[in-house]
Amino acid sequence: MLSYQHAYHAGNFADVHKHLTLYSVNNYLLRKKTAITYVDTHAGRGLYPLATKETQRLQEYREGIWPLWQKRDQLTDPLLTDWMNVLSGAQPTPSELTHYPGSPWWFGQSLRTQDQLRLFELHPGEHQHLASQELATQARRIYGDGLDGLSTMLPVATPRLCVLIDPSFERKAEYQEVADTIAYTFEKARHGVVLVWYPLLPAGHHHVLLDALKTSGVRKIWRSELLLRELGERTHGMYGSGMLVINPPWGLDERLEAAMAQLTPHLGDESRYEAQWWVEE
Repeated sequence: MLSYQHAYHAGNFADVHKHLTLYSVNNYLLRKKTAITYVDTHAGRGLYPLATKETQRLQEYREGIWPLWQKRDQLTDPLLTDWMNVLSGAQPTPSELTHYPGSPWWFGQSLRTQDQLRLFELHPGEHQHLASQELATQARRIYGDGLDGLSTMLPVATPRLCVLIDPSFERKAEYQEVADTIAYTFEKARHGVVLVWYPLLPAGHHHVLLDALKTSGVRKIWRSELLLRELGERTHGMYGSGMLVINPPWGLDERLEAAMAQLTPHLGDESRYEAQWWVEE
């Protein structure tokens, strides 16, 4: 099933959680000069104009990036302010929030000449949008399944590997498929850094992914969750966003905790953030 299009959800609180985490991880990785292969298994369109009919239909960015942008002059946390400043570079007019960049943009904006970027997208319409985006020469779009594509690529030619796995989870089987792909990845690239996003939904299917990873033998799995609202009997739809970072860079937990302490009050009274090791070293 390929019905999911992220344009309906662009810039929501889960994007904020996901891309702030990705930005923090990548900033640390770029401290070393050695080359990195980046893999984005579910790339999407790459850039989302907020005025499109899809994004305007749900306007989820109003519970995500929009309140942060409106109060950006009041933010003082270094990670959060740096991230917001980089975000302004995705705007045709830097002072106006009119576009929200997806993960291909967040990867691409810091790509160095020695690095490689592989962007997988299986949805034909989304891949067509992605194909219209200007990319660096080190980046390549691939029309195909990102989990299979990642497995086929391994091991990569560069000394380091950084992967973002961000499925729609339209199918319940994807939770186990992601866990299996991660286990295989660390058989081939045990020092890679892998980020995984998952939704918090009332059905609780994300526990399939979490439980499978806990028994997979993969170590050093750090977990964080950003809740927009508490789960209750009448909760409908996504109430929270989850991130796993395997082999997280040193200090990631402290950097994100400080950023989230400033961020969460802008997302509503029920918003909260929590993080801990899911599997230790």
